[in-house]
Amino acid sequence: MTGRRTAFAVLGLGLLGSQAGHLLAYQVRFGAAAQQIQSSGAHAYFPLVAKTALGAAAAALIGALLLVGLARILNGRRIKSASEPSYVSLLAGLFSIQLAAFVAQEVAEAIIAGNRVASAPDLMLWGTLGQLPIAAIAALAFQWLSARIEVAVGLIRDIVRATIALHAAPTIAIPVSAACEQALVSSRMAWSDLTRRGPPTSLRISQY
Repeated sequence: MTGRRTAFAVLGLGLLGSQAGHLLAYQVRFGAAAQQIQSSGAHAYFPLVAKTALGAAAAALIGALLLVGLARILNGRRIKSASEPSYVSLLAGLFSIQLAAFVAQEVAEAIIAGNRVASAPDLMLWGTLGQLPIAAIAALAFQWLSARIEVAVGLIRDIVRATIALHAAPTIAIPVSAACEQALVSSRMAWSDLTRRGPPTSLRISQY
């Protein structure tokens, strides 16, 4: 993938992953009461946002796996790119995006609810506990897929183009003129007539 596409993909994945990290952070911090806290008051919007984010991430993952699987079936061997993005760079980028989204989300929720904003160390601690594991898993999945998805798409595109070109190729017809066809028929008829009549009369008389 190009640098620009990779940046946009990492940004989108980081924003989606931040909601999973938010769930994990609250689960670690509040335990069994986490679900009730995240579905009431200023957090009332969160269940819908979390479900949408997780659903979008799952759909993207399934689509990517289907593309890689289809390309592997068509190609007959494993699909892998010659280069892979750095895992450490992906982890750092995803964790930074997710942590920033988590902090912004917590601050906005506190302001809307009229509550005191949590201290920076508090936000960093719980944000790290929730976001870092999700970022680690997301970076690993992104590294594996990014090394194969572009190759898979290129391979499928080439096969489709080759198939279209094969079906679109015109049939070459060799024209045969009527005169040539008539001459061929006449020569066959003359040869058939000659074999039925036998040798000339002069040759038969000379035999006696």
